[in-house]
Amino acid sequence: MISRLFLSATNHVLAQSGWARQRLMPHAGRTAHLDVTPLDLNFSVANDGYLAEWQGQERQPDVRLSLPAGEIPQMLTEGSSALMRHVRIEGNAEFADALGFVFRNLRWDVEEDLSRIIGDILAHRAVSTGKAFATAQRQALLNTADNLAEYLTEEKPVLVRREALAAFSREIIELRDAVGRTEKRIARLSVTR
Repeated sequence: MISRLFLSATNHVLAQSGWARQRLMPHAGRTAHLDVTPLDLNFSVANDGYLAEWQGQERQPDVRLSLPAGEIPQMLTEGSSALMRHVRIEGNAEFADALGFVFRNLRWDVEEDLSRIIGDILAHRAVSTGKAFATAQRQALLNTADNLAEYLTEEKPVLVRREALAAFSREIIELRDAVGRTEKRIARLSVTR
């Protein structure tokens, strides 16, 4: 069921992106295994550049893509291109490159889908409002994190600022050097007596 959902959603986005299907067409018939623990998805590329279901039992896939599930939250904050840096790819290099490029650059045109339901103008306004809301929420989250960090370093010093830590390190090095010089002086004085 999950694999059908994945294929359906991906093919919907591929339908909006002719360039992506063109990029995948030369790899028609090739197979891939996507491992996003705990999910395992098998698919192949159809002649028209869409993804098709593949059972994956008759032979090894041409490409294996694996992503630790712990990296998925990073996609929410940094985007899919940041997520793609953590994907481990094994197998046919050309096919892997095509899949990686498509998955990195594939974007859902929400406005296009909404325009079919509520019209072009409302869809444009809804998407613009949604983007503005998402930007405001991201900025609010960053502001909250900055305020919390400032509180924990300035008001209730539980954490140490980087500058203070660097200054403290320099002071320790200076103290170590001063103690070393003092030990040498003491050693010279004890020898001369």
